[in-house]
Amino acid sequence: MFKRIDHIELVTQDEERTVRFYTGVLGFRERMRMAVPGLKLVYLDLGGTTVELMTYTEMTPAPRPPGEHLGWRLMALEVDDLEAALAALAEMGVACTWGPLTRAAYARAEIRDPDGNAIELRQWIAQPAPA
Repeated sequence: MFKRIDHIELVTQDEERTVRFYTGVLGFRERMRMAVPGLKLVYLDLGGTTVELMTYTEMTPAPRPPGEHLGWRLMALEVDDLEAALAALAEMGVACTWGPLTRAAYARAEIRDPDGNAIELRQWIAQPAPA
């Protein structure tokens, strides 16, 4: 019945700043832009995963409806080499905000996007067995 995660929705305060971060720093590819009443949407892809950036356009001063918040809880990106990824990000001015932490099965650390949303970087050392 359920096949995969289709996309992750991310509410952003500044569409272009967020697009620059995800494409220029993390390597996402911009797939499509569109607008619907009250929203500008940008679809970004990385390795078959889509992030849908949502920017509210008709609300002031905060461009989002009451009860809506910026961001999500966390998104995790798999990396081949955590140390190399953190070093490359540091060269682009992106600091590690948590970790790195190494366990028997994985290593992980966190960075933040321009809106302060947490992004986990995970290197699998020993892939978990299928459930």
